[in-house]
Amino acid sequence: QVQLVESGGGLVQAGGSLRLSCAASGPTTSRNSMGWGWFRQAPGKEREFVGGISKTGGNTYYGDSVKGRFTISRDNAKNSVYLQMNILKPEDTAVYYCALTHYFGRPQEPTQYTYWGQGTQVTVSS
Repeated sequence: QVQLVESGGGLVQAGGSLRLSCAASGPTTSRNSMGWGWFRQAPGKEREFVGGISKTGGNTYYGDSVKGRFTISRDNAKNSVYLQMNILKPEDTAVYYCALTHYFGRPQEPTQYTYWGQGTQVTVSS
């Protein structure tokens, strides 16, 4: 069973930056053939797609609300994915989740992802 663990969340002032990390453990074959995604969920809201990256890292894509501010990357040697978040806004406050998908293309729906981390809280103060 693949397991994902996020880290790097915290409290930051508006305009600041944070870098989230997510490390995977479990069957290597499964992980290396999958794409990564980041989602977030604020209280009372649906889970929102933040960004995704293909299994080779050659294709990245983002939700409209974070384009130009967030950057996703992966390091297959470290079985990890990262989310660099810049120019943070109070509306970015949420629990952030990493996830793995078998889908090709640009999957952006939570139902397209198979494995999920437990989430890490990001709070942006105004």
